[in-house]
Amino acid sequence: MVINLSKGGNISLAKAAPSLSHARVGLGWDARSTDGAPFDLDASAFLCGADGRAISDAHFVFYNQTQDAAGSVVHLGDNRTGAGDGDDESIDVFLDQVPAEVETIAIVVSIDQAVERRQNFGMVSNAYVRLFDADNESDATTILFELNEDASTEAAIHFADLYRRNGEWKFRAVGQGWADAVDLAAVLGKFGLVAG
Repeated sequence: MVINLSKGGNISLAKAAPSLSHARVGLGWDARSTDGAPFDLDASAFLCGADGRAISDAHFVFYNQTQDAAGSVVHLGDNRTGAGDGDDESIDVFLDQVPAEVETIAIVVSIDQAVERRQNFGMVSNAYVRLFDADNESDATTILFELNEDASTEAAIHFADLYRRNGEWKFRAVGQGWADAVDLAAVLGKFGLVAG
């Protein structure tokens, strides 16, 4: 079963997938025709406290730091082209291992070298984020959010949040772009971190 979310929509994982403990967040996209320059989108996860900021540098998961210190959020590898069918990048979340101080796991996708290559999400089609049970994909409920075209000038998009309220995990479709987040360093700043 697929549950489609629209921008701003959220769903309780306890209700949609009550046995879920090993969630996989799959992200996909297709590059439209470009000038031939590589088109590399990168998925990242920010493990945030109550203030909405990443708790520390160790709470930022991306292609060069593939898991947090607790091993609760794991990036499964960098796809540099977006070629092929299915998810282009995936992030696993072991819900029962996420440290108690983490209230939100923000899922962000940014375009590598967007300024130099003059690229933005207007050049991307079929972008989506989906969440499903990684241990039971064939029978699992899939929660899907497809990004529409309203982020055409941005180079980074806050796709979705996995967040905890009153001990219950929920999933929210965010779909918020940042015109001033032109690279990963600028995205880090949005979550209170500094590129080093």
